[in-house]
Amino acid sequence: SIPGIGEHIVKFSQQIEESLKTFMVPGGLFEELGFTYVGPLEGHRLDYLIKNFQNVRGLEGPVLVHVITKKGKGYKFAEEKPLSYHGIAPFDVETGQAHASASVFPAYTEIFGKTLVELAQDDQRLVAITAAMCEGTGLEQFQKAFPQRLYDVGIAEQHAVTFAAGLAVEGFLPVVAIYSTFLQRAYDQILHDVCLQNLPVIFAIDRAGIVGEDGATHQGIFDYSYLRSIPNLIVMAPKDENELRHMLKTAVSCRSPVSLRYPRGKGVGAKMDKKIKTLKIGKGEVLRKGSDLAVIAIGATVYPALAAAEKMAGEKVSVEVINARFVKPIDSAMILNTARSFKKIIIVEENVLQGGFGSAVLEMLAEKSVGNVKIKRLGIPDEFVEHATQAQLRHKYGIDEEGIIRAIKQMLK
Repeated sequence: SIPGIGEHIVKFSQQIEESLKTFMVPGGLFEELGFTYVGPLEGHRLDYLIKNFQNVRGLEGPVLVHVITKKGKGYKFAEEKPLSYHGIAPFDVETGQAHASASVFPAYTEIFGKTLVELAQDDQRLVAITAAMCEGTGLEQFQKAFPQRLYDVGIAEQHAVTFAAGLAVEGFLPVVAIYSTFLQRAYDQILHDVCLQNLPVIFAIDRAGIVGEDGATHQGIFDYSYLRSIPNLIVMAPKDENELRHMLKTAVSCRSPVSLRYPRGKGVGAKMDKKIKTLKIGKGEVLRKGSDLAVIAIGATVYPALAAAEKMAGEKVSVEVINARFVKPIDSAMILNTARSFKKIIIVEENVLQGGFGSAVLEMLAEKSVGNVKIKRLGIPDEFVEHATQAQLRHKYGIDEEGIIRAIKQMLK
């Protein structure tokens, strides 16, 4: 035999074997990382799964069990439309149809999606980015209208933000449609890749505030606090679905980073203006004049504040209601005027109190040496919000109509 040839043949054969194994068996990567790979297993055979789990219990070292399932398995409607049953409200099991909602008004998510399509028709720079949440963020219509202008980056929020920054550098106007709780994952990218460069990226933050039954992990109650500390970033929240349209138009007109947050669920039934207008940055509005006490509300808390003021009017109490609109920059002039006109002010927000909108107001008043005014903040205390309906949670934390009325009465004692 020729010396050395046999060794080369053996080595070459081993390389072919490893290549074929890696190609045919999906666990090759994990075995290279030191895992014992088991699978893939049929995920809908309970007895089979139990047997395999019992077998791997005695193995030493890290073990990866690869189980394959089919979303909606066993229920025809869910198998046919798995995305529609990802997070489902009560529905008729026989027909698969969701029970009629108590509200006939369109959802904020729907209004956002339609408005974005409308704006994109007139602005070729507009592109949309989602992190595997096209349907959840209301981008289906945009995808149909502009399939080449929608980018789904998968479950990679950090990449979504940095990718948006890159598009902005190239002259595009990217809109990152994302849930509040998921945007937290990309804080560093927001700060360094977007805001430090002062790039025109729009963050359309859905499911902001209390989201209800999705539980503690999905409550969007931190974004005011973690966003308003970042330089160059405009932070705003609409009082209703009509103002959402105007704020999206305003965000498009800006040449800097903008965050626009809106709640889960249906709108309030606001009259929709035919023409979308641009709002003045950092300017709020007085919705109801009063003389006894002022309530400064923002976002989803504005309408409960108006309802509370209406109820108090029946008790001969005159309450002024202000829609702040902007967390950053706040309307310092309007708030200063309010603090000088009223001795008692209530601030309402659907965000944690630490570092939120109320904190921004107090910081500004302290900076301006404004004293001799009593201020009560209503919002989420220093705790994680657990599972319950939106109505139950808003009632618990006193940011619904009843809670605001209670705060008004306590302030006036």
